[in-house]
Amino acid sequence: MEEFAKAEQAKADGNKYFQEGKYAKALASYSMAIELSEDDGLDGLDSLDDTKPKNPSIQIYYANRAFCHIKMENFGSALVDATKAIEAKEDFPKGWYRRGSAQMALGRPKEALKDFMQLCKLAPNDKDAREKLKQCQKQVQADKFAKAIGCEKTKPASETVDVAKMEVDSTYDGPMYISGSCTVDFCQHLMEHQKKEQCIAKKFAYQIVLDMIEMLKQSSTLVDIDVPEKGEVTVCGDVHGQFYDLLNIFALNGVPSEANPYLFNGDFVDRGSFSVEVILTLFAWKLAFPNHMHLARGNHETRNMNKLYGFEGEVTKKYGEELYQLFCEAFCLLPLCHVINQQVFVVHGGLFSQDGVTLDAIRKVNRDCEPPDEGLMTEMLWSDPQPGRGRAPSKRGVGVAFGQDVTENFLNVNGLKMVIRSHEMKEEGYEIEHSGKLVTVFSAPNYCDQMGNKGAFIRLDGKTMTPKYTTFAHVSHPNVRPMQYANPMLGQLMGMS
Repeated sequence: MEEFAKAEQAKADGNKYFQEGKYAKALASYSMAIELSEDDGLDGLDSLDDTKPKNPSIQIYYANRAFCHIKMENFGSALVDATKAIEAKEDFPKGWYRRGSAQMALGRPKEALKDFMQLCKLAPNDKDAREKLKQCQKQVQADKFAKAIGCEKTKPASETVDVAKMEVDSTYDGPMYISGSCTVDFCQHLMEHQKKEQCIAKKFAYQIVLDMIEMLKQSSTLVDIDVPEKGEVTVCGDVHGQFYDLLNIFALNGVPSEANPYLFNGDFVDRGSFSVEVILTLFAWKLAFPNHMHLARGNHETRNMNKLYGFEGEVTKKYGEELYQLFCEAFCLLPLCHVINQQVFVVHGGLFSQDGVTLDAIRKVNRDCEPPDEGLMTEMLWSDPQPGRGRAPSKRGVGVAFGQDVTENFLNVNGLKMVIRSHEMKEEGYEIEHSGKLVTVFSAPNYCDQMGNKGAFIRLDGKTMTPKYTTFAHVSHPNVRPMQYANPMLGQLMGMS
Protein backbone atom coordinates (compact mmCIF):
# COMPACT_ATOMS: atom_id res chain seq x y z
CA MET A 1 0.00 0.00 0.00
CA GLU A 2 2.97 2.29 0.58
CA GLU A 3 3.82 2.12 -3.13
CA PHE A 4 0.23 3.04 -3.97
CA ALA A 5 0.48 6.13 -1.77
CA LYS A 6 3.74 7.19 -3.39
CA ALA A 7 2.24 6.71 -6.84
CA GLU A 8 -0.80 8.79 -5.93
CA GLN A 9 1.47 11.56 -4.63
CA ALA A 10 3.45 11.49 -7.88
CA LYS A 11 0.17 11.79 -9.79
CA ALA A 12 -0.86 14.74 -7.63
CA ASP A 13 2.50 16.40 -8.31
CA GLY A 14 1.96 15.79 -12.02
CA ASN A 15 -1.49 17.36 -11.90
CA LYS A 16 -0.04 20.45 -10.22
CA TYR A 17 2.72 20.82 -12.80
CA PHE A 18 0.21 20.26 -15.61
CA GLN A 19 -2.04 23.05 -14.36
CA GLU A 20 1.00 25.34 -14.27
CA GLY A 21 1.82 24.48 -17.88
CA LYS A 22 5.05 22.70 -16.88
CA TYR A 23 4.41 19.72 -19.08
CA ALA A 24 7.90 18.19 -19.01
CA LYS A 25 7.83 18.11 -15.20
CA ALA A 26 4.28 16.76 -15.23
CA LEU A 27 5.42 14.05 -17.63
CA ALA A 28 8.21 13.04 -15.24
CA SER A 29 5.80 12.86 -12.30
CA TYR A 30 3.28 10.71 -14.17
CA SER A 31 6.13 8.47 -15.31
CA MET A 32 7.17 8.06 -11.67
CA ALA A 33 3.61 7.09 -10.75
CA ILE A 34 3.61 4.49 -13.51
CA GLU A 35 7.01 3.10 -12.49
CA LEU A 36 5.92 2.79 -8.87
CA SER A 37 2.76 0.99 -9.93
CA GLU A 38 4.53 -1.44 -12.25
CA ASP A 39 7.49 -2.23 -9.99
CA ASP A 40 6.52 -5.35 -8.03
CA GLY A 41 9.68 -5.26 -5.91
CA LEU A 42 10.07 -9.06 -6.11
CA ASP A 43 12.13 -9.44 -9.27
CA GLY A 44 8.96 -10.35 -11.15
CA LEU A 45 8.42 -13.58 -9.16
CA ASP A 46 4.94 -12.55 -8.12
CA SER A 47 3.79 -12.21 -11.72
CA LEU A 48 2.24 -15.67 -11.27
CA ASP A 49 0.30 -14.51 -8.23
CA ASP A 50 -3.05 -13.23 -9.41
CA THR A 51 -4.04 -12.34 -5.84
CA LYS A 52 -1.59 -9.45 -5.63
CA PRO A 53 -3.53 -6.16 -5.68
CA LYS A 54 -2.92 -4.01 -8.74
CA ASN A 55 -2.94 -0.21 -8.61
CA PRO A 56 -6.51 0.75 -9.54
CA SER A 57 -5.29 4.12 -10.85
CA ILE A 58 -2.76 2.91 -13.42
CA GLN A 59 -5.04 3.75 -16.35
CA ILE A 60 -5.36 7.32 -15.02
CA TYR A 61 -1.58 7.70 -14.89
CA TYR A 62 -1.28 6.56 -18.49
CA ALA A 63 -4.12 8.80 -19.68
CA ASN A 64 -2.64 11.80 -17.88
CA ARG A 65 0.78 11.15 -19.35
CA ALA A 66 -0.84 10.79 -22.78
CA PHE A 67 -2.38 14.25 -22.35
CA CYS A 68 1.07 15.63 -21.49
CA HIS A 69 2.45 14.10 -24.68
CA ILE A 70 -0.40 15.66 -26.66
CA LYS A 71 0.39 19.06 -25.18
CA MET A 72 4.05 18.56 -26.11
CA GLU A 73 3.01 17.28 -29.58
CA ASN A 74 4.60 13.88 -29.00
CA PHE A 75 1.62 12.25 -30.62
CA GLY A 76 3.26 8.87 -31.16
CA SER A 77 4.01 8.56 -27.45
CA ALA A 78 0.50 9.78 -26.63
CA LEU A 79 -0.93 7.01 -28.80
CA VAL A 80 1.12 4.38 -26.95
CA ASP A 81 0.12 5.65 -23.50
CA ALA A 82 -3.56 5.97 -24.39
CA THR A 83 -3.53 2.39 -25.68
CA LYS A 84 -1.96 1.21 -22.40
CA ALA A 85 -4.69 3.05 -20.48
CA ILE A 86 -7.31 1.19 -22.52
CA GLU A 87 -5.54 -2.13 -21.97
CA ALA A 88 -5.49 -1.48 -18.21
CA LYS A 89 -9.20 -0.63 -18.11
CA GLU A 90 -11.16 -1.14 -21.28
CA ASP A 91 -14.19 0.83 -20.09
CA PHE A 92 -12.11 3.91 -19.14
CA PRO A 93 -13.48 6.78 -21.29
CA LYS A 94 -10.40 9.02 -21.06
CA GLY A 95 -8.23 6.30 -22.58
CA TRP A 96 -10.37 6.30 -25.73
CA TYR A 97 -10.56 10.11 -25.66
CA ARG A 98 -6.79 10.51 -25.56
CA ARG A 99 -6.19 7.89 -28.23
CA GLY A 100 -8.74 9.47 -30.55
CA SER A 101 -7.08 12.85 -29.98
CA ALA A 102 -3.65 11.45 -30.83
CA GLN A 103 -5.00 9.77 -33.95
CA MET A 104 -6.56 13.03 -35.14
CA ALA A 105 -3.36 14.99 -34.51
CA LEU A 106 -1.46 12.38 -36.53
CA GLY A 107 -3.86 12.95 -39.43
CA ARG A 108 -5.65 9.61 -39.03
CA PRO A 109 -9.33 10.59 -38.77
CA LYS A 110 -10.63 7.14 -39.74
CA GLU A 111 -8.82 5.52 -36.80
CA ALA A 112 -9.85 8.40 -34.52
CA LEU A 113 -13.49 7.89 -35.51
CA LYS A 114 -13.43 4.34 -34.10
CA ASP A 115 -12.07 5.60 -30.79
CA PHE A 116 -14.61 8.41 -30.49
CA MET A 117 -17.44 6.01 -31.32
CA GLN A 118 -16.32 3.77 -28.45
CA LEU A 119 -15.99 6.84 -26.23
CA CYS A 120 -19.62 7.75 -26.89
CA LYS A 121 -20.73 4.21 -26.09
CA LEU A 122 -19.02 4.47 -22.70
CA ALA A 123 -20.19 8.03 -22.03
CA PRO A 124 -23.46 8.44 -23.98
CA ASN A 125 -24.53 11.52 -22.02
CA ASP A 126 -21.21 13.36 -22.35
CA LYS A 127 -21.81 16.38 -24.60
CA ASP A 128 -18.10 16.89 -25.20
CA ALA A 129 -17.69 13.26 -26.33
CA ARG A 130 -20.59 13.60 -28.75
CA GLU A 131 -19.15 16.84 -30.11
CA LYS A 132 -15.76 15.19 -30.73
CA LEU A 133 -17.47 12.34 -32.57
CA LYS A 134 -19.45 14.81 -34.66
CA GLN A 135 -16.35 16.83 -35.58
CA CYS A 136 -14.43 13.67 -36.43
CA GLN A 137 -17.24 12.43 -38.67
CA LYS A 138 -17.20 15.79 -40.46
CA GLN A 139 -13.46 15.49 -41.02
CA VAL A 140 -13.76 11.97 -42.43
CA GLN A 141 -16.50 13.12 -44.81
CA ALA A 142 -14.50 16.19 -45.83
CA ASP A 143 -11.47 14.01 -46.58
CA LYS A 144 -13.61 11.68 -48.70
CA PHE A 145 -15.01 14.65 -50.62
CA ALA A 146 -11.56 16.19 -51.12
CA LYS A 147 -10.23 12.86 -52.39
CA ALA A 148 -13.12 12.51 -54.82
CA ILE A 149 -12.64 16.06 -56.11
CA GLY A 150 -8.91 15.45 -56.43
CA CYS A 151 -9.53 12.39 -58.56
CA GLU A 152 -11.75 14.42 -60.87
CA LYS A 153 -9.14 17.11 -61.44
CA THR A 154 -6.95 16.46 -64.44
CA LYS A 155 -4.75 19.55 -64.20
CA PRO A 156 -2.98 21.28 -61.29
CA ALA A 157 -4.14 24.75 -60.26
CA SER A 158 -1.04 26.33 -61.82
CA GLU A 159 -2.30 25.27 -65.25
CA THR A 160 -5.86 26.50 -64.78
CA VAL A 161 -5.59 29.79 -62.88
CA ASP A 162 -5.82 32.89 -65.08
CA VAL A 163 -3.86 35.72 -63.48
CA ALA A 164 -4.40 37.97 -66.50
CA LYS A 165 -8.07 38.30 -65.63
CA MET A 166 -7.37 39.41 -62.05
CA GLU A 167 -7.87 43.12 -61.55
CA VAL A 168 -5.85 45.31 -59.21
CA ASP A 169 -8.02 47.84 -57.40
CA SER A 170 -7.30 51.42 -58.45
CA THR A 171 -6.88 52.40 -54.78
CA TYR A 172 -4.11 49.85 -54.21
CA ASP A 173 -0.89 51.57 -53.16
CA GLY A 174 1.23 48.54 -52.27
CA PRO A 175 4.19 46.94 -54.04
CA MET A 176 3.71 46.11 -57.71
CA TYR A 177 5.11 42.75 -58.74
CA ILE A 178 6.40 42.27 -62.28
CA SER A 179 6.57 38.61 -63.25
CA GLY A 180 10.06 37.44 -64.06
CA SER A 181 11.67 40.55 -62.60
CA CYS A 182 11.73 40.40 -58.80
CA THR A 183 13.98 43.11 -57.37
CA VAL A 184 15.44 44.00 -53.99
CA ASP A 185 13.26 47.11 -53.96
CA PHE A 186 10.14 44.99 -54.42
CA CYS A 187 11.18 42.65 -51.59
CA GLN A 188 11.83 45.57 -49.25
CA HIS A 189 8.54 47.22 -50.19
CA LEU A 190 6.72 43.90 -49.71
CA MET A 191 8.09 43.48 -46.19
CA GLU A 192 7.18 47.05 -45.21
CA HIS A 193 3.69 46.69 -46.67
CA GLN A 194 3.02 43.43 -44.86
CA LYS A 195 4.52 44.79 -41.65
CA LYS A 196 1.58 47.22 -41.59
CA GLU A 197 -0.81 44.21 -41.75
CA GLN A 198 -1.69 44.96 -45.36
CA CYS A 199 -2.06 42.25 -47.98
CA ILE A 200 -0.55 42.71 -51.39
CA ALA A 201 -2.96 42.60 -54.32
CA LYS A 202 -4.33 39.12 -55.05
CA LYS A 203 -2.95 39.21 -58.59
CA PHE A 204 0.60 39.76 -57.33
CA ALA A 205 0.38 37.09 -54.63
CA TYR A 206 -0.76 34.55 -57.22
CA GLN A 207 1.96 35.56 -59.66
CA ILE A 208 4.72 35.24 -57.04
CA VAL A 209 3.66 31.67 -56.25
CA LEU A 210 3.27 30.77 -59.93
CA ASP A 211 6.76 32.08 -60.67
CA MET A 212 8.06 30.14 -57.67
CA ILE A 213 6.51 26.93 -58.99
CA GLU A 214 8.25 27.37 -62.33
CA MET A 215 11.59 28.07 -60.63
CA LEU A 216 11.31 25.08 -58.28
CA LYS A 217 10.56 22.74 -61.18
CA GLN A 218 14.19 23.30 -62.19
CA SER A 219 15.48 22.38 -58.73
CA SER A 220 16.32 18.95 -57.29
CA THR A 221 15.68 16.85 -54.18
CA LEU A 222 19.18 17.52 -52.86
CA VAL A 223 20.77 20.89 -53.64
CA ASP A 224 24.52 21.51 -53.41
CA ILE A 225 25.50 24.95 -52.14
CA ASP A 226 28.94 26.36 -52.86
CA VAL A 227 30.25 29.06 -50.51
CA PRO A 228 33.43 30.89 -51.54
CA GLU A 229 36.41 30.56 -49.21
CA LYS A 230 36.03 34.17 -48.11
CA GLY A 231 32.24 34.03 -48.02
CA GLU A 232 29.64 32.92 -45.46
CA VAL A 233 26.15 31.43 -45.47
CA THR A 234 23.43 31.77 -42.83
CA VAL A 235 21.27 28.78 -41.87
CA CYS A 236 17.92 29.46 -40.18
CA GLY A 237 15.55 26.93 -38.63
CA ASP A 238 11.78 26.92 -38.16
CA VAL A 239 10.05 30.31 -38.49
CA HIS A 240 6.45 29.02 -38.17
CA GLY A 241 4.57 32.09 -39.34
CA GLN A 242 6.35 34.49 -36.96
CA PHE A 243 6.75 37.22 -39.57
CA TYR A 244 7.94 39.96 -37.23
CA ASP A 245 10.69 37.71 -35.90
CA LEU A 246 11.70 36.97 -39.51
CA LEU A 247 12.03 40.71 -40.09
CA ASN A 248 14.21 40.85 -36.98
CA ILE A 249 16.52 38.16 -38.38
CA PHE A 250 17.06 40.34 -41.46
CA ALA A 251 17.57 43.41 -39.25
CA LEU A 252 20.23 41.57 -37.23
CA ASN A 253 21.96 39.72 -40.05
CA GLY A 254 21.16 41.67 -43.20
CA VAL A 255 18.73 40.90 -46.00
CA PRO A 256 19.54 38.19 -48.55
CA SER A 257 21.98 39.10 -51.31
CA GLU A 258 24.75 37.53 -53.36
CA ALA A 259 27.17 38.49 -50.58
CA ASN A 260 24.79 37.38 -47.81
CA PRO A 261 23.20 34.04 -48.80
CA TYR A 262 20.62 32.24 -46.64
CA LEU A 263 19.26 28.75 -46.20
CA PHE A 264 15.87 28.51 -44.46
CA ASN A 265 15.49 24.94 -43.29
CA GLY A 266 11.73 24.31 -43.46
CA ASP A 267 8.59 24.93 -41.38
CA PHE A 268 8.02 28.42 -42.72
CA VAL A 269 4.27 28.20 -42.03
CA ASP A 270 1.62 27.01 -39.53
CA ARG A 271 0.98 27.91 -35.88
CA GLY A 272 2.05 31.55 -36.20
CA SER A 273 -0.75 33.63 -37.72
CA PHE A 274 1.43 35.55 -40.18
CA SER A 275 2.40 32.53 -42.27
CA VAL A 276 1.24 34.10 -45.54
CA GLU A 277 3.49 37.08 -44.92
CA VAL A 278 6.44 34.81 -44.11
CA ILE A 279 6.11 32.58 -47.15
CA LEU A 280 5.51 35.40 -49.64
CA THR A 281 8.57 37.21 -48.28
CA LEU A 282 10.77 34.11 -48.54
CA PHE A 283 9.48 33.32 -52.03
CA ALA A 284 10.11 36.90 -53.17
CA TRP A 285 13.71 36.85 -51.95
CA LYS A 286 14.18 33.45 -53.61
CA LEU A 287 12.94 34.90 -56.91
CA ALA A 288 15.29 37.86 -56.50
CA PHE A 289 18.35 35.71 -55.65
CA PRO A 290 17.73 32.18 -56.98
CA ASN A 291 21.28 30.98 -56.23
CA HIS A 292 21.71 32.73 -52.87
CA MET A 293 18.38 32.19 -51.15
CA HIS A 294 17.76 28.50 -50.44
CA LEU A 295 14.54 26.97 -49.09
CA ALA A 296 14.06 23.41 -47.81
CA ARG A 297 10.79 21.63 -47.19
CA GLY A 298 9.74 20.94 -43.61
CA ASN A 299 7.08 18.61 -42.27
CA HIS A 300 4.71 21.61 -42.11
CA GLU A 301 4.97 22.29 -45.83
CA THR A 302 2.41 19.52 -46.28
CA ARG A 303 -1.35 19.33 -46.64
CA ASN A 304 -1.98 17.25 -43.52
CA MET A 305 -0.20 19.73 -41.28
CA ASN A 306 -1.61 22.82 -43.04
CA LYS A 307 -5.15 21.53 -42.55
CA LEU A 308 -4.66 21.28 -38.79
CA TYR A 309 -2.20 24.00 -37.84
CA GLY A 310 -3.54 27.01 -39.67
CA PHE A 311 -1.88 27.70 -43.00
CA GLU A 312 -4.78 26.44 -45.10
CA GLY A 313 -7.23 28.51 -43.08
CA GLU A 314 -5.05 31.60 -43.21
CA VAL A 315 -4.47 31.54 -46.97
CA THR A 316 -8.15 30.85 -47.62
CA LYS A 317 -9.16 33.74 -45.36
CA LYS A 318 -6.70 36.25 -46.80
CA TYR A 319 -6.67 35.28 -50.48
CA GLY A 320 -8.81 32.26 -51.30
CA GLU A 321 -8.72 28.48 -51.74
CA GLU A 322 -7.09 28.59 -55.17
CA LEU A 323 -3.95 30.30 -53.86
CA TYR A 324 -3.65 27.62 -51.17
CA GLN A 325 -3.67 24.97 -53.90
CA LEU A 326 -0.83 26.83 -55.63
CA PHE A 327 1.17 26.90 -52.40
CA CYS A 328 0.69 23.13 -52.09
CA GLU A 329 2.15 22.67 -55.58
CA ALA A 330 5.13 24.83 -54.67
CA PHE A 331 5.73 22.98 -51.41
CA CYS A 332 5.88 19.64 -53.22
CA LEU A 333 8.69 21.00 -55.40
CA LEU A 334 10.86 22.31 -52.56
CA PRO A 335 14.21 20.52 -52.07
CA LEU A 336 14.33 18.11 -49.13
CA CYS A 337 17.92 18.82 -48.13
CA HIS A 338 21.12 20.69 -48.95
CA VAL A 339 24.84 19.97 -48.79
CA ILE A 340 27.11 22.97 -48.17
CA ASN A 341 30.64 22.83 -49.62
CA GLN A 342 30.47 19.01 -49.70
CA GLN A 343 30.82 19.03 -45.90
CA VAL A 344 27.60 19.95 -44.10
CA PHE A 345 24.31 18.11 -44.60
CA VAL A 346 21.29 20.30 -43.84
CA VAL A 347 17.85 18.72 -43.49
CA HIS A 348 14.69 19.71 -41.66
CA GLY A 349 14.05 16.60 -39.55
CA GLY A 350 16.87 14.10 -39.45
CA LEU A 351 18.35 10.80 -40.51
CA PHE A 352 17.20 7.35 -41.39
CA SER A 353 15.92 4.02 -40.11
CA GLN A 354 18.70 2.20 -41.96
CA ASP A 355 22.46 2.64 -42.24
CA GLY A 356 24.27 3.14 -45.50
CA VAL A 357 21.99 5.79 -47.03
CA THR A 358 24.00 7.70 -49.63
CA LEU A 359 23.59 11.18 -51.04
CA ASP A 360 23.01 9.61 -54.43
CA ALA A 361 20.10 7.60 -53.00
CA ILE A 362 18.65 10.81 -51.60
CA ARG A 363 19.01 12.56 -54.95
CA LYS A 364 16.79 9.87 -56.49
CA VAL A 365 13.91 10.43 -54.03
CA ASN A 366 10.81 11.76 -55.80
CA ARG A 367 9.96 14.91 -53.84
CA ASP A 368 6.98 16.01 -55.95
CA CYS A 369 4.30 14.51 -53.72
CA GLU A 370 2.82 14.57 -50.25
CA PRO A 371 5.03 12.59 -47.84
CA PRO A 372 4.24 8.86 -47.71
CA ASP A 373 3.77 6.99 -44.42
CA GLU A 374 7.41 5.89 -44.34
CA GLY A 375 10.65 6.00 -46.28
CA LEU A 376 13.59 8.36 -46.85
CA MET A 377 11.47 11.42 -47.59
CA THR A 378 9.33 11.05 -44.47
CA GLU A 379 12.36 10.44 -42.27
CA MET A 380 14.10 13.55 -43.60
CA LEU A 381 11.05 15.60 -42.67
CA TRP A 382 10.17 14.01 -39.30
CA SER A 383 13.07 12.24 -37.55
CA ASP A 384 14.75 13.51 -34.36
CA PRO A 385 18.11 12.79 -32.70
CA GLN A 386 18.26 11.03 -29.34
CA PRO A 387 21.02 10.73 -26.70
CA GLY A 388 23.17 7.63 -26.75
CA ARG A 389 23.28 5.17 -29.59
CA GLY A 390 20.96 3.16 -31.81
CA ARG A 391 17.44 3.88 -32.94
CA ALA A 392 14.04 4.00 -31.26
CA PRO A 393 10.44 4.65 -32.31
CA SER A 394 9.77 8.36 -32.70
CA LYS A 395 7.82 10.08 -29.92
CA ARG A 396 6.03 11.90 -32.75
CA GLY A 397 4.66 8.70 -34.27
CA VAL A 398 6.39 9.46 -37.59
CA GLY A 399 10.04 9.05 -38.56
CA VAL A 400 12.64 7.62 -36.18
CA ALA A 401 14.74 8.67 -33.18
CA PHE A 402 18.44 8.16 -34.00
CA GLY A 403 21.57 8.11 -31.88
CA GLN A 404 25.15 9.31 -32.33
CA ASP A 405 26.29 6.13 -34.07
CA VAL A 406 23.61 6.67 -36.74
CA THR A 407 24.85 10.22 -37.31
CA GLU A 408 28.47 9.06 -37.50
CA ASN A 409 27.63 6.27 -39.94
CA PHE A 410 25.81 8.67 -42.27
CA LEU A 411 28.67 11.19 -42.17
CA ASN A 412 31.32 8.53 -42.76
CA VAL A 413 29.45 6.89 -45.63
CA ASN A 414 29.12 10.25 -47.40
CA GLY A 415 32.40 11.92 -46.44
CA LEU A 416 30.65 14.73 -44.54
CA LYS A 417 31.61 16.77 -41.50
CA MET A 418 28.35 17.48 -39.68
CA VAL A 419 24.54 17.55 -39.80
CA ILE A 420 22.44 20.68 -39.26
CA ARG A 421 18.73 20.12 -38.70
CA SER A 422 15.76 21.97 -37.21
CA HIS A 423 12.29 20.62 -36.33
CA GLU A 424 12.56 21.01 -32.53
CA MET A 425 12.28 24.03 -30.25
CA LYS A 426 15.41 24.64 -28.19
CA GLU A 427 15.60 26.93 -25.15
CA GLU A 428 18.66 28.78 -26.49
CA GLY A 429 17.55 28.53 -30.13
CA TYR A 430 20.11 25.85 -30.89
CA GLU A 431 21.60 22.71 -29.36
CA ILE A 432 24.83 20.83 -30.15
CA GLU A 433 24.54 17.04 -29.91
CA HIS A 434 26.31 13.82 -30.88
CA SER A 435 29.76 15.10 -29.86
CA GLY A 436 29.40 18.20 -32.00
CA LYS A 437 28.52 16.33 -35.18
CA LEU A 438 24.86 17.33 -35.13
CA VAL A 439 23.27 20.72 -34.42
CA THR A 440 19.62 21.68 -34.12
CA VAL A 441 18.73 25.29 -35.00
CA PHE A 442 15.31 26.83 -34.32
CA SER A 443 14.48 30.40 -35.37
CA ALA A 444 11.05 31.06 -33.81
CA PRO A 445 11.67 32.79 -30.45
CA ASN A 446 8.98 32.66 -27.75
CA TYR A 447 7.37 29.92 -29.82
CA CYS A 448 3.60 30.31 -30.10
CA ASP A 449 3.84 33.33 -27.77
CA GLN A 450 4.26 31.11 -24.74
CA MET A 451 7.45 29.04 -24.66
CA GLY A 452 9.90 31.79 -23.70
CA ASN A 453 12.70 30.28 -25.82
CA LYS A 454 15.28 32.20 -27.78
CA GLY A 455 15.66 31.94 -31.54
CA ALA A 456 18.97 31.35 -33.32
CA PHE A 457 20.70 31.24 -36.67
CA ILE A 458 24.06 29.78 -37.73
CA ARG A 459 26.71 31.35 -39.92
CA LEU A 460 29.22 29.09 -41.66
CA ASP A 461 32.39 30.40 -43.32
CA GLY A 462 33.36 28.97 -46.67
CA LYS A 463 36.94 28.15 -45.65
CA THR A 464 36.47 26.05 -42.49
CA MET A 465 32.69 25.51 -42.27
CA THR A 466 32.95 26.38 -38.56
CA PRO A 467 29.51 27.24 -37.15
CA LYS A 468 29.00 30.59 -35.41
CA TYR A 469 25.77 30.86 -33.40
CA THR A 470 23.69 33.99 -32.93
CA THR A 471 20.76 33.92 -30.51
CA PHE A 472 18.00 36.50 -30.35
CA ALA A 473 14.84 37.27 -28.38
CA HIS A 474 11.34 37.69 -29.76
CA VAL A 475 9.96 41.04 -30.88
CA SER A 476 6.43 42.34 -30.49
CA HIS A 477 3.78 41.69 -33.12
CA PRO A 478 0.21 42.84 -33.74
CA ASN A 479 -2.45 41.45 -31.43
CA VAL A 480 -3.26 38.33 -33.41
CA ARG A 481 -2.87 35.14 -31.39
CA PRO A 482 -1.00 32.09 -32.69
CA MET A 483 -3.17 29.31 -34.13
CA GLN A 484 -5.77 31.92 -35.06
CA TYR A 485 -6.56 30.04 -38.26
CA ALA A 486 -5.98 26.48 -37.00
CA ASN A 487 -8.59 23.76 -37.28
CA PRO A 488 -10.91 24.21 -34.25
CA MET A 489 -10.87 20.43 -33.77
CA LEU A 490 -7.14 20.57 -33.00
CA GLY A 491 -7.66 23.20 -30.31
CA GLN A 492 -10.38 21.12 -28.70
CA LEU A 493 -8.26 17.97 -28.73
CA MET A 494 -5.29 19.74 -27.14
CA GLY A 495 -7.41 21.52 -24.56
CA MET A 496 -6.85 24.97 -26.05
CA SER A 497 -10.48 25.90 -26.66
